[in-house]
Amino acid sequence: MQPLFLVVGIVLLIAVIIDLFWTTLWVDGGSGPLSGRLTTGVWRGLRFVARERSRALSVAGPLILACTLVMWIGLLWLGWAFLFAGGSTALVNTHTGDPATWPGRLYYVAYTMFTSGNGDYTPTSATWELVSAATTATGMAFVTLAVSYVLSVLGAVSEKRSFASDVTGLGDRSESLVRTGWTGNSPDGSGRGGSTGSSGPTGAVTDGGSNTGAHSHPNAGDPFAGLDLPLESLATQLSLLAEQHKSYPILHYYHSEQSAQASAVAVPILDESLTLFRHGIPDEDQPNPTLVADARSSVDGYLETLETAFIEPAAQAPPAPELDRLREDDIPTVSDDEFEAALEDHAERRRRLLGVVRADAWEWPPVDD
Repeated sequence: MQPLFLVVGIVLLIAVIIDLFWTTLWVDGGSGPLSGRLTTGVWRGLRFVARERSRALSVAGPLILACTLVMWIGLLWLGWAFLFAGGSTALVNTHTGDPATWPGRLYYVAYTMFTSGNGDYTPTSATWELVSAATTATGMAFVTLAVSYVLSVLGAVSEKRSFASDVTGLGDRSESLVRTGWTGNSPDGSGRGGSTGSSGPTGAVTDGGSNTGAHSHPNAGDPFAGLDLPLESLATQLSLLAEQHKSYPILHYYHSEQSAQASAVAVPILDESLTLFRHGIPDEDQPNPTLVADARSSVDGYLETLETAFIEPAAQAPPAPELDRLREDDIPTVSDDEFEAALEDHAERRRRLLGVVRADAWEWPPVDD
């Protein structure tokens, strides 16, 4: 009997099984203790070697995923091998009758974990037969959970890039997104540069017998009506993305070669545009406040996932959006002083967003590919 080997084997098995179940089954748990540290270490190593080269960093996600699987296999393999080594004669060679050596134990465990064995070695008692059955069970559980985990992560990566493309398709910076949604309609529905009619006795707007103006379309008085559906869709996508990042923190390390497909760029663009809608545009010209609040809440959910990926806020807040870019399109804005004061209240939030951008090796939007 080798008590030390037994203890080492039990500790390794408990550690890897907890980490495996923690990472793959616990939705709110994020990465397990071992997986989380491995993920962060590999990413930091790649950042040091690759610096800011996007093509090199694009392998980070697949490499981290592969390293995680290898770690689980290796620890399970070693754990069971140490456990069998703890017995005085747990395994014997069926051909010679000699006790198994270390190569023999490793060989037996590898076969037993993923198959039913090949008969070269056999347990010497009922206890070790049960241990062998447990070895096979953990191997089958590993394969099932690992395959499900990989498929879930890869599916989430596709959704992550789809969300980023939807955001950057509206604008490569927050001011561009706001300008894209601006239709020029005034609150009374007259429209930018359009004609106005006279109001009849019932309040309907008439012009030679034809209805025009604010009552001709339910959204005619909303200068950002065209953004209602995109904002609602983006909020839904980001809420799902936040839950996926919470379940699979490895998603933070799937780096895209193009900024247009990088969620680390898209989320700050979306949130800064929401800041412009809420604090940079006068109240009477703002888009639907419910949609803005819903989208903002989705960003909050995304930011809550950063701790599981060990992403820290930046030391200073990023550059402020430029209201002059909106004024170029005759979009009404508040004064610069009022907007600056509002940004000070969101300094911590914006530092966290900048931390996301830098952690993914990008610059604050806009980004030149």
